[in-house]
Amino acid sequence: MNRRKSREIATRLLFEMSINKESYVDIIENFRENTEEKIEDIDFEYVIRVLKGVSENEAYINETISKYLVKWKLERLPKMNLAILKMASYEILFEEDIPNKVTINEAIELAKRYGDDNAPSFINGVLNNLIKK
Repeated sequence: MNRRKSREIATRLLFEMSINKESYVDIIENFRENTEEKIEDIDFEYVIRVLKGVSENEAYINETISKYLVKWKLERLPKMNLAILKMASYEILFEEDIPNKVTINEAIELAKRYGDDNAPSFINGVLNNLIKK
């Protein structure tokens, strides 16, 4: 199973949750039924853990992210940037077996792929400040 691919899927599903206002259970079920991704390449245990963890701890994660936003409000962030920040913040705060530097590097790669030109440096700055707490 590919953790990078699973992390990307988790982030895309967090983005979808923010748009569709669906539960993580419904989002995952819909993804499994309609995906063209190779299922065997995805660590669904990880994806479910991230989506469930972000859902159950959303207020805390949002509050934590908000502390490190400079001249931004959480609700004004592009939804994909917020999804990347939520995934990475969840990993930093709750997944002790994943090194913070790995999480940040993966978040930057997702920002390069899905964000605007400023997204990688913005996400890097927020997450680096978060790990210094």
